[in-house]
Amino acid sequence: MNRDAVRDALLPLRGARHDYDALLDLVGDARVIALGEASHGTDEFYRERARVTQRLIDECGFSAVAVEADWPDAARVNRFVRGANEARDARDALADFRRFPAWMWRNTAVVDFVDWLRRRNVGVPDSRRAGFYGLDLYSLHASMDAVVRYLERVDPEAARRARGRYACFDHYGGDVERYGYAAAFGAGDDCEQEVVAQLIDLRAAAVRYVAQDSTLAADEQFFAEQNARLVANAEAYYRTMFRGRVESWNLRDTHMADTLDALLVHLGGRIVVWAHNSHVGDARATELGEIGELNVGQLARERHGDAIRLVGFTTYTGTVTAASEWGAAVERKRVRPALEGSWEAHFHRLGVPSFLLPMREAVATALARPRLERAIGVIYRPDTERASHYFRARLPSQFDAVIHVDESHAVEPLERTAAWERGEVPETYPFAV
Repeated sequence: MNRDAVRDALLPLRGARHDYDALLDLVGDARVIALGEASHGTDEFYRERARVTQRLIDECGFSAVAVEADWPDAARVNRFVRGANEARDARDALADFRRFPAWMWRNTAVVDFVDWLRRRNVGVPDSRRAGFYGLDLYSLHASMDAVVRYLERVDPEAARRARGRYACFDHYGGDVERYGYAAAFGAGDDCEQEVVAQLIDLRAAAVRYVAQDSTLAADEQFFAEQNARLVANAEAYYRTMFRGRVESWNLRDTHMADTLDALLVHLGGRIVVWAHNSHVGDARATELGEIGELNVGQLARERHGDAIRLVGFTTYTGTVTAASEWGAAVERKRVRPALEGSWEAHFHRLGVPSFLLPMREAVATALARPRLERAIGVIYRPDTERASHYFRARLPSQFDAVIHVDESHAVEPLERTAAWERGEVPETYPFAV
């Protein structure tokens, strides 16, 4: 790596309003900017994304934030930030994020951003209020409930048919993984035909429902249709998850990219995306893409070309909020210094605490060689760091810009467990002193 070329191009972040002037210039007329994160539990990633997003909304006319979260869970936040009073405050607006990993969205950084968005929206006309939407597909049962509730109001007979179709899942007692296993291996009937039929029916009746309803009808129909589409895609996701990672991963990211496209059409505006680097960075520039994985960043570039900007985040060391295994208690863990030969280690050697690095031509040339890149999701396993959390990537092809925070800190969950309160494990973990 030509450190001089990179050092000349980087822009230190000092907490000033003008920190991201160059990033806004890079955004230009793009309709979508996707802001990543190298973990789901780093406070600086959430807060720097919020700083960028606030400027994009205030200064560039962006009208929505679409996040790596389930559609019905985010809907309560959307209603709150757009002026509804069903939630008492920003914390209460996040109440539907109950499933593991709840801290991804139920944390103090998100509360602060949601509170800001509500206050900002109150001061502008409804047509200029920015919304908050979910892109993900894990909310099978919540989305089924939302579809039925909508139909009960606009078409009780259609609601009865929907309940009958969705009853296909009742045999599995709400256990979606049990359903997926049974459907994948022929241990039970799958529900594919039922969920697809329900989506087709809802779409076919859309014009009639909108015509008979209130002035909010188009929005309400759109939300219901997205929930029905989510049910159909979630059913397919759980049915394929036992057949291999690539197939289920691709189905999930295609759903998120399709949801983003649906929002672009429905809102007619510009959208900020918040999701993990593994979803935001162009998969074609990584070793994961070489084995057949695609992601939102790749699909967005293929579909929208120069109308999309992709921004990644990296960190060298610090702490992170994560669990040791799926469904386990949330902990505050020490993040080991990045491995030698990684992008994070090279950025650490630049000696700048935090910076923005646009991937201009000189930088892209200097950083052309693939290197290791770290990815921490909701689980962090420092004892298997290389195998669990690193993959090779060509950073200038993966992102249009990178934000590096050399030492970062764990995001603060709203529900702080005893394991989280105990704080950081020793840097020598998992080895004895």
